[in-house]
Amino acid sequence: MSARQMIHLSRAALVVLLTVGLATLADGLEPPSSGTIGYASTASVDQQSGERPFLAANAASMMLMMRGMSIAPTGNEDRDFVAMMIPHHQGAIDMAMAELRYGHNEQLKRLAQEIIITQKQEIELMRLTNAALTPTPTPSRGDYVKSSTGHGT
Repeated sequence: MSARQMIHLSRAALVVLLTVGLATLADGLEPPSSGTIGYASTASVDQQSGERPFLAANAASMMLMMRGMSIAPTGNEDRDFVAMMIPHHQGAIDMAMAELRYGHNEQLKRLAQEIIITQKQEIELMRLTNAALTPTPTPSRGDYVKSSTGHGT
């Protein structure tokens, strides 16, 4: 097995482990309180309903996604785009997994499966494209002074 295949297999295993781990973790989480990301209020949620684990799974997914999307700019718009879009796509995958686990509508479950497949493909494309980008040059002190003052020192 080539190193590239091993890395791809390792990534796939990590995705599975994270997905299972998040779903397991979500079972023990409380649904978000009013004013949190994703839900205006969960006060009307029936305490006995099966919706609580679904809401918790989605809240956990959204928190991870938002945390992942908070990046320090690199000075390269393409790299910044990829750095923010990968966690965004992973959030969509995690939410689709919650739909598969807790949802009931077969049409929505099929849509969730399609989301998982396409978002994974797009993540891989972004990673490959990002790896092929030329590195963002770090400006030297002289470049900074020249660009900020209009002349070099």
